[in-house]
Amino acid sequence: MERRDFLKTSAGIAAFTAVSAGQVRGANDRLRVGLIGCGGRGSLDARLMRGTPEDLQAMARGNADPRLKEPRNVEIAALCDVRGSRIESAKQWAPQATTYKDFRELLADKSIDAVIIGTPDPWHAQMLVLACEAGKDVYVEKPVMYRLREARTMVEAVRRSKRIVQVGTQHRAADHMAEAARMVQGGKIGEVHFVRVWNYMPRMGSARPVPDSEPPADLNWDAWLGPSPKVPFNSARLNYRSFMDYTNGLITDYGNHRFDSVHQIMGVENPVKVSSSSVNFDKQKAGDLFDFQQATYEYPNFIMSYEACVYNGHGLGGRTPGMRYYGASANGEDRPHGMAFYGTEAALFVDRIGMELYPEVRGGAGRGGRGAPPAAPARPPLERFHMNEEEPTALHTKYFVDYVRSRKDPFANIEVGVRATAIGCMGNVAAWTGRKLTWDAETWRFKGDDEANKKYLFREYRKPWDLVKFA
Repeated sequence: MERRDFLKTSAGIAAFTAVSAGQVRGANDRLRVGLIGCGGRGSLDARLMRGTPEDLQAMARGNADPRLKEPRNVEIAALCDVRGSRIESAKQWAPQATTYKDFRELLADKSIDAVIIGTPDPWHAQMLVLACEAGKDVYVEKPVMYRLREARTMVEAVRRSKRIVQVGTQHRAADHMAEAARMVQGGKIGEVHFVRVWNYMPRMGSARPVPDSEPPADLNWDAWLGPSPKVPFNSARLNYRSFMDYTNGLITDYGNHRFDSVHQIMGVENPVKVSSSSVNFDKQKAGDLFDFQQATYEYPNFIMSYEACVYNGHGLGGRTPGMRYYGASANGEDRPHGMAFYGTEAALFVDRIGMELYPEVRGGAGRGGRGAPPAAPARPPLERFHMNEEEPTALHTKYFVDYVRSRKDPFANIEVGVRATAIGCMGNVAAWTGRKLTWDAETWRFKGDDEANKKYLFREYRKPWDLVKFA
């Protein structure tokens, strides 16, 4: 089943989609947006937010949704990057944009209404706070922050400034995620007490080390490092997702999206306890990204198991003929990313571009050959079900424009964003300490664990890039 057929038979989704434009800021008013971080992801966000036909073609199937054809009246009016070649590349598609090498100069430009933050993770918190203080609305890529202690200051800055801030967790714009939430919370698949999340990335982070060297002439290496530790330039570090100095591994990079979706689908916000193990077997690679990680999160009414693997792409068995899977290789046999909700009536498998329902088999020997389970009240039999829809990034960026114009709080707001990122950060702290930790959602601290709180809630910013103080 494709999205167009799915929406004909699905109820309750309209309430989840973005508010209509033009309620406060006129739809005819040009929205001037600045891009901070002109790499691949930031540039894609900016071009899709602008919404011209050639930009929407950057996303496969991106023009299929009629909502994407609504006028945007968005101009990418400013570009900022610490590497000149990135700016020059972005100027190819935004030739009229003003360029900056220091993001603070862009924030001081009063003609800019909103900014996109597409930098490495350790910069996100400071840039978000400073952008809000400068009166800019913000689209910030995930992970929202680098360390847990940054979250409360970020939320306070957003609420104090009354800015519109949307996080780049584009699953929130996918119609089938809202339908999955309706199904699970409405009891369609029975009681759900176990959820599995996985990210399997074959050969990720397998590049070999290279020697230190002088930075390229067009790169401000000190500004690129920013608040992170000072180290000599090494070209391998430009692939920052392989170095824990600039990321927290697959668990916050790829897991972040799925943790947010678990929260949405299960109707929860915070776990109670977390434990985790991580390991590196490849000692010859460039970087220190975990090769494998497993984390277990205890919520009040269910357990979530997370798995990360960089050796193999087969995260889950079971395939449906004709079904597309997010991130799968050309032959479609692997299933790298997803979530599985195991209910008493059915298992629901969900990824970014679709979902499948597997009804629970009844009868026979039952559990482990010990006889049939106790009789349950008769329910209508569930039918095998699967559907696909378009990748939601283009729609997610369009919704940000709608929210800026309406001055309504986004569904992927700052609180939603920090809670999703926090799950991955908690998993790392549990792995680093080797202990099961108890999370206090009121204080944003671990209960009764001084080492975890003092050592791992925050990493001190390197001077002179400590531009914001985090309580």
